[in-house]
Amino acid sequence: MSCTKGQFLMPEITSIPIFDAHFHIIDYRFPVYENQGYMPPEFTLRDYLEKVKGWNVRGGAVVAGSFHKDDISHILSCLSVLGKNFVGVINPIELSQDLVEKLNAKGIRGVRFNLVRCGKELVSRMEKTALFIWEKARWHIELYVKNSDLKELSGLVRSLPAVSIAHLGLTKDGFDELLKLVENGNVVVKATGFGRLDFDPVWAIKEILSVREDAVVFGTDLPSTRAKRPFSWQDLRLIANNLPQDLLKRVLWNNACKFYLSASPEGSVRL
Repeated sequence: MSCTKGQFLMPEITSIPIFDAHFHIIDYRFPVYENQGYMPPEFTLRDYLEKVKGWNVRGGAVVAGSFHKDDISHILSCLSVLGKNFVGVINPIELSQDLVEKLNAKGIRGVRFNLVRCGKELVSRMEKTALFIWEKARWHIELYVKNSDLKELSGLVRSLPAVSIAHLGLTKDGFDELLKLVENGNVVVKATGFGRLDFDPVWAIKEILSVREDAVVFGTDLPSTRAKRPFSWQDLRLIANNLPQDLLKRVLWNNACKFYLSASPEGSVRL
């Protein structure tokens, strides 16, 4: 793709299928809890579909927020509507083989460990959970963690079968450690939450892709709860204007399909 900085060619983006690898649904029909004094505004599946209308979103990952605690009903409800190519990532709960099998059939593909909002006491559960869910269903662990905290966790993260790290790791401090983990081969990084970062996301995305071209996946982070700046489609334009077409396709679709679906299907949102 050839374009100058700041130029946006809509047809080039809309012709590429998008896998939205990170968004939240906050529906008060299901349990929602205050976290650290914060109660999120409602953002229903209908709201989400309205936000992505007109864009070529053909798959994605519905991610449980800290305010959902152990509730998974809202994610299962979303997946039953969205259908093909959409998956769910839940918070840590007690998982048996039978429950993993049932949830896997409904589209759950990962467990999220929120070390920013929920504390590092979760770390003690991470390895056991990661090995169990990988063995039973090839699920991954998602980490909401600052790059600045990765050094003390690097040995553990390297040992896990499959890991995603949200929001480019949030901090420039420790970014070198993130790159080392990417080089290890088991880590995928989400190009999400640009309004949460203290560094240039384009620089970070290019650095990660220079290590592994399959290691970056795009997500909207809708509705961007607690972010200093919520997601804007300008974030996607920024990515599109700074990557060649082959890498853009990887970031928007191919990499996520490989990580979440182990394939590159051409499905569509079922409304």
